Amino acid sequence: MSEPQLGSYNTLRIIENHESGLLLDGKESFGSILLPTRYVREEFRLGDQVKIFLYLDSEDRPIATTECPYAIVGEFAFLEVIDSTRSGSFLDWGLSKDLLLPFGEQPKRLRVGQSTVVYIYVDNISSRIVASAKLKKHVSDTAPVGLRGGNQVSIMLVEKTDIGIRSIVNDNFWGIIKDANVKLLPPMGSRVQGFVSRVRSDGLIDLSLEPPGYSKVPSAAEKLYDHLKSTDEGFLPVHDKSSPDEIKSLLGMSKKVFKQAVGGLYRDKKITIKNNGIYLSD
Repeated sequence: MSEPQLGSYNTLRIIENHESGLLLDGKESFGSILLPTRYVREEFRLGDQVKIFLYLDSEDRPIATTECPYAIVGEFAFLEVIDSTRSGSFLDWGLSKDLLLPFGEQPKRLRVGQSTVVYIYVDNISSRIVASAKLKKHVSDTAPVGLRGGNQVSIMLVEKTDIGIRSIVNDNFWGIIKDANVKLLPPMGSRVQGFVSRVRSDGLIDLSLEPPGYSKVPSAAEKLYDHLKSTDEGFLPVHDKSSPDEIKSLLGMSKKVFKQAVGGLYRDKKITIKNNGIYLSD
């Protein structure tokens, strides 16, 4: 089995009882690792494999916990500053020991009570788990090869800019949600599922919270509804079996958008669908 990793979840074997809890096998990297009594569950037995999170205590000794932090090493998180000392700011990341955000890793000094997006990593010099709010060091400016428009992605909202909402995509690279109504978006720091609108020639990504083509549906539904109202019988001889050319000729929209518009109007009970076409509801 691989060596335990600091700042990550690990499955380790219980090897010994200890007055302060249980000792786990940390292998060559860490030796014996203490799981303090407050985290020991009643069902734990010698020889059991237990899933723990591994970090350093206040004296920089490896220690295990069954608690779950809000994020682990290699991830981004939106965390609150709960204390400030000469070493830096301390963030609440869901564990009894707070996470250090050194002043040197802050683009601007943060105050207690403020929250910010940070990247969590192990510092090469001190070997401690720390945070960085200098996101440009940890987020790529260009998309990975193979990403295409329409791909579904994980989006973390970071900040409002003049051109849209700057976001971290798949915990890896930057993207922009353009023309976003900020009032309708979750708060900054939230994670949402979204879609790639397009991959630009410079490698930057335009994002959308709606599936490709969805923005066309409300206007298409309105156009279809108005067209139905303009007919004498409130009827159009097109349906899901009609050819794309028929629909394009009559309504000027693709069959895909037509079907989405019909679905929306039907759900709103504005139309009735029959074998020969669609009718305005009575």
